[in-house]
Amino acid sequence: MPSAIPSAHTPQQRIPSNPLTFVYTLFHTVLPQSKRELSYWTERAGQIPDVELRLQAESSLRDKRFHADGGCVFAAAVPHSQEPLIRFIVSLQTISDYLDNLCDRCGRLDEADFLQLHRAMQDAVDPDKPLHDYYLYRPNSRDGGYLNSLVETCRQQTLLLPGYPVVAPHIIWLVDRYCELQVNKHIHPNVREQRLQDWWQPYASQYQDLYWWEFAAASGSTLGVFALATAAASEVDEVLADEIHRAYFPWVGGLHILLDYLIDQQEDLLHGDLNFVSFYSDATQIAQRLSKFVRESLRHTRKLTDGRRIHQDTVRGVLAVYLSDAKVSAQPQIRRNRRLIWQFGPTTLLYYAACRHYRASFVKPL
Repeated sequence: MPSAIPSAHTPQQRIPSNPLTFVYTLFHTVLPQSKRELSYWTERAGQIPDVELRLQAESSLRDKRFHADGGCVFAAAVPHSQEPLIRFIVSLQTISDYLDNLCDRCGRLDEADFLQLHRAMQDAVDPDKPLHDYYLYRPNSRDGGYLNSLVETCRQQTLLLPGYPVVAPHIIWLVDRYCELQVNKHIHPNVREQRLQDWWQPYASQYQDLYWWEFAAASGSTLGVFALATAAASEVDEVLADEIHRAYFPWVGGLHILLDYLIDQQEDLLHGDLNFVSFYSDATQIAQRLSKFVRESLRHTRKLTDGRRIHQDTVRGVLAVYLSDAKVSAQPQIRRNRRLIWQFGPTTLLYYAACRHYRASFVKPL
């Protein structure tokens, strides 16, 4: 377990009431705590006995740390529960990124292996489940207890979130879709597209506004899980849990992952990786669909009955995080999408500037 994080709740701390105090809280309270958690897991990863597993654990923490930092923004909304929420988010996102590396970078196409590995995600959010042997189909399984420790850390934090039993069914549903996506998209390139389309079919009538690849993109986001965990830090009822679920899946989560694929187009083309944005007919359709996802995300989050601005901030923050990435400048065909920063108001522009500062100040070796 990580060493205890100092409590973030003091009499002076309040839920941020405007964008400026939100940014201040992120940089002065939330991100430093996230960094301490990530440093702990980086140290643990460095102790993994197996060379390949150690390499993938370390590289996932080094190259994808902004995923965990981004998830931790939710903790700004619950100063009374920042410690367990940050610990839950960092450990679950670390599992996600580590497993993604194990599926993507180890030269394997074994569906049974991918299914077994992702039981770790499912066990992490369901403390009533028994733990599994996640490396059952791998010749190399000597990770020094690294993955089990991540899973146990998640499970322990769920016990500290009083509303978790209410949100758990929604979180489990989202994590199940996430795991199914990861398995289907990492199998052999000759069959993965058809498999993804077949997987989508049972959901097509429920999500008629989506293309199949947009459903897949929404399934690949962990933001809905983190939003629900944030709600669980306080009193939450089934109505609110359902509202959050429907806002984040498919809209906020879909926007999140479509933007991720948008900026990775050049890289994915080079490596022959599946890219969901490539299924759009042209750049105009990409811009139209992204704009729709932003509008729907803002519309749904505006209606959430918890009254917290964190959900609207998340939508604008996702735009800022991805469109401030250097990959956008390097790809002329996608630069036009930076118009979304100005299209969706001055708060989005403020977060864009904050993300530029984050990349300069926080994205350094841990």
